[in-house]
This record gives sequence, structure tokens and C-alpha cells, in this order.
Amino acid sequence: MSAAPVLDSFALLAFLRGEAGDDKVAALLEKAGARDAPLRMTEVNYAEVKYIVLRKDGAAPWADVARELPTLPIEFHPADRELADVAADFKCRFSLSLADAFAAALAKKHKAELVTGDPEFKAVEKEIKVNWLE
Repeated sequence: MSAAPVLDSFALLAFLRGEAGDDKVAALLEKAGARDAPLRMTEVNYAEVKYIVLRKDGAAPWADVARELPTLPIEFHPADRELADVAADFKCRFSLSLADAFAAALAKKHKAELVTGDPEFKAVEKEIKVNWLE
């Protein structure tokens, strides 16, 4: 069986907000739930999702998201030293935000595909497999 995919902030936000690519993320979540094999995401990317929802939508929509997240088959990974070292390497070598660097690092660590629609990840396609939302 292949490694569980990694979601970046872009992918989870697309799903939560009904944006382009939400159907692909929904299908991955459904498959993950059926197989009892959760998707992966870093706590750093969780923080980015929270920040964006609070900033753009407000506290009430975030409260709804906060209630929904624990029901989704997503395993959140802490930003430990090993992951931080890989993320720092990606950030240094490529034009990535810090949160994106952590998502790429998690995908590399688990030899998993990264699910995103964020064009920043074009720079790391030779390092990790990217599953593009369209």
C-alpha cells in the first residue's frame, strides 16, 4: 500500500471553503476514512489554515471548522527537529513559505505525495511527488 498523502494548507482550505479542487480532496478524505488510513498534515499547516480562516472569514466560521476537523481522517504531525531540519533545507533551496516547506518535508519524510494547488510547489517537483488540484 502506498503512503498516505500529505495535505498542505491550500488543499484543506479548498475543501473547507468549497473552492476548486474540493472534490478531489473530498474523495481522498472519503478513501482515507474507508481504509482507516488518515491523510497527513503538519501542525504548522494547521496553524496556517486557522490563521487564514480567522483573517478572511472570522471567528464564527473558524469555530465551525474547529468542530469539523476532528471528524476528518487527518493525522496532524508535530514540527519536531527532524521535520524542521528538512523544512529548513527546502526553505533555503527553494522559494517556499515556511508552512509550505513543512508540508514538503512531511511528504519527503513519508515518501508520500503532496496534495496541493499552490504553484509554489512546482519548484520541488523533482524532490517530492505532487498531486495537483485542478
